[in-house]
This record gives sequence, C-alpha cells and structure tokens, in this order.
Amino acid sequence: MTMSFSYALAHHFLPEAILAVGVLALILLGAWRGARAFALVNELTVGLLTLAIVILMLGGKTEAELFEGAFIDDAFARFMKVLTLVGSLATVLMSVDYLRRAKLAKFEFPVLVLLSTLGMMLLASANNLIALYLGLELMSLALYVVAAFDRDDARASEAGLKYFVLGALSSGMMLYGASLLYGFAGTVSFDGIAKAITGAPPLGATFGLVFVLAGLAFKISAAPFHMWTPDVYEGAPTPVTAFFASATKMAAIAITARIVETAFPSVTSQWRQIVIFLSVASMLLGAFAAIGQNNIKRLMAYSSIGHMGFALVGLAAGSEAGVRGVAIYMAMYLAMTLGVFAAILAMRVDGRCVETIPDLAGLSRTNGVTAFFLAMLMFSLAGIPPLGGFFAKYYVFLAAVDAELYPLAVLGVLASAIAAYYYLRIVKVIYFDEPAPAFDAAPISVRAVLAVSTVFMLGFWLYPAPIVEAASAAAKSLF
Repeated sequence: MTMSFSYALAHHFLPEAILAVGVLALILLGAWRGARAFALVNELTVGLLTLAIVILMLGGKTEAELFEGAFIDDAFARFMKVLTLVGSLATVLMSVDYLRRAKLAKFEFPVLVLLSTLGMMLLASANNLIALYLGLELMSLALYVVAAFDRDDARASEAGLKYFVLGALSSGMMLYGASLLYGFAGTVSFDGIAKAITGAPPLGATFGLVFVLAGLAFKISAAPFHMWTPDVYEGAPTPVTAFFASATKMAAIAITARIVETAFPSVTSQWRQIVIFLSVASMLLGAFAAIGQNNIKRLMAYSSIGHMGFALVGLAAGSEAGVRGVAIYMAMYLAMTLGVFAAILAMRVDGRCVETIPDLAGLSRTNGVTAFFLAMLMFSLAGIPPLGGFFAKYYVFLAAVDAELYPLAVLGVLASAIAAYYYLRIVKVIYFDEPAPAFDAAPISVRAVLAVSTVFMLGFWLYPAPIVEAASAAAKSLF
C-alpha cells in the first residue's frame, strides 16, 4: 500500500512537486548570487515551467485522488494546468526586457510567478474546501506582491494595495461560505457535499454557496466583483497585467467549474441562477464600459471582464457540453490575451512605454507585420469568423442553446456585437489614422509570443481536433 501511494504521488503530483522544490532552490540561489541572479533564475524558471508542461502533456491518462481525497488528478485538471503553465511561461519570457529597462530585474519576480503558478495548479486539482482555500491563498499572496513590484511607481503601489484589500475581503467571504457549507454538509469534500446536499438545500447551505461563488467571482473578475480590475490592470507593470489576465483566469475558472459540477450537481437550478447573473452582468459591463477607454491596458481589463462573462455562459448550461465549451473558450482566450499583451509590450517609443490607443495610429505603415498580427487578434476577440475567438463563442452559445437557455445566448450574441465596436475601432486606428511615431524594435520573445498567438487563432479552424478532443476529455472527466 505504501509503495502504491508513493507511485501515485510521484506519478500524479510530479509537476507540483517540481515547482515546489524549484521555488525553494531558486530562492536559495537568488540569496546566494544576489543582484547577479536574475538572468539565471529566469532561465531556470522557464525550464521548470516547460518541464511541468511536458510532464502533463506526456503523462498517463489515469485519474487519482491523493492526500485523503483533497487533491485530484484528472483530465480536466491537466487541461487547465497546461493552460495555466503556458500563461505563466509566456509571462516570464515577455517580462525580461521590460524588467531590465525598468530597472526591476530582480530574481524575486520569476520566483513569485512560479510560486503563484504552484498555487494555481493546486487550485485546479482541489477536491475539497480546505485544498481550495490553500491553493487560492498561495496563488493570491504572490499576486499581491507582483502587482506592486515597481515600488517607486505610485500607480503600481496603488494597484497592489487595492488588490490586496479587496482580495482579503473576497477571501473572507469565501472562507465564511466554506464554513457554512461544512456546517450543513458535515464534510469539506466536494463528493461528500454532493451526497449531503440534495433536493431543496437548507437556507444556510444556499448562503454558503453564494459566498463561495462570490469569492471565486472576484478571482475571475466577474461583475459585480470586478471593481479592482481596471485600476490594477492599468497600474501594475505590463508583464504583471498579462499574468493577471491570462494564467490566473485559467485556475479560477477551473475551480469554479469543478465546485459547481462536483459539489452541487443536484442543486443546479440554484447555482445556475447565480452563474447566469454573473455572466449577464459581466458581458454587458465588458461591452459598454470599454467603449470610452483610451488606455489599452484599461480597455483590456473590461475586455477580460466581458470574456469571463462569455465563459460563464457555457458553465451556466450545467452540462458536459457546457464544460467543454468553457475549456475551449479558455484556451482561445489565453492565446488572444497573451498575443495582445505582447503587442502592448512592443509599444515603446524612444525607450519609453506608451499605452494609449492613439499611439497605435498608422501602425500598418510603420510596422506592417505587428499591425497585421494585432488586427487579427482584435478580430478574434470580437468573435469574427473564421478566427479562434468565433469558435470559442460558438461552443459556449451552443451549450446554452442545448440547455434551453435561449435568453442568455441571445444576450451573449448582442453583447458580443456591441463589444466588437471597440475592437474594430483599434483596427481602424491601426490602418486608417495618420501614423504616430514608430515603435522601437521589440525583443524576440515578445515578437514570438505575438506571432504564435496569432497563428494559433488563424489556424484553429483548419485543425481544431487537438484542442476540441482534449477539452471533450476534460469535460467528460468532470461528470
């Protein structure tokens, strides 16, 4: 039995173990080498994240529960972990040049990204309320620090403080909800809660579910728990904003899908109302609030809120097809977001970062390749066929229609049409306005992320099978 457990631990917990040991080793290395450690620690972080991705993609397809059922390794967890690791890896790659130019090249940054990523992976595999909370806090505590990583910038310090205060509030709400659920179910296990709460749930358990979902809605920046997002996205260093907009969303959506589908399968009508409200509020807020934005990072904050609303459309369906749609949507969203933030990191004039939409004016005449890539990403974010963003929305809307949630699907299509305005406005600025000063040459890592993201969006409709099949397997494992 001990041998069997040791094998399962090594086989199913290996990516997390690698990151945990890697974090400790990199902290010691950084303390030993001091200011000279940044480049080496950064390279080792890239190696650790890549190794974890390879292990997850080449690992076995068996499922297992570890640590008395607190940790589960299944196809859904593996799919979302790969997305999370890709987001973290791209963030580390894109951050090197930015941090050096901003005189922030400290070894603590990649270590904090790695530590937060470990929390995200634990969160994606959490199978009880305690594991959920531990993973969430491990992820969040590192995020609070990186948000304010540029200590000499008032905007970054403000962003970190706002995120910390509101994050603490959301954690308290979630902990209170978890305590209510434990009190009424008598267990912290998701499977145990599913067995204990059937039929019409007690009022206290319903309140517990509401508080837990409110805490998770904060992490995915779903309205009306989005209040931190625009200010933090605008104020934090751009690589940190890219990290917030990509990797963190993968883990938060993963645990939200897992808890509603595995802990509350018999009370779908109750949690569906909450998810529909979050979805509609997020889609509409993202569609209308971004229209007047001039700062592209702030615009991407509202865009992120809107896209989380679209992802929740699939979750509201409460079906295997819905979870498949969510998984596909998050894969497309990850690629689009990383590509756009790569373009934002390339917006540098005479060594100075610029962030406003007018700075993109006439980009087609000063840098045609970057202009084409960014335009394709904007079309994809708007959901224009045959790009990947169109298929992402197609799968979640199809799941909603299959679940007979027709008003939700119609609202989603209308919100998507409204949001297309500000995406197409950027394309218009790029191709039809008089040229602004040309951007400096971007680092090769930034150009690579931008190119790969765009090619992925353009090529998805030609060969969607790998993503669709992996998402289908992931959804099946959750039911």
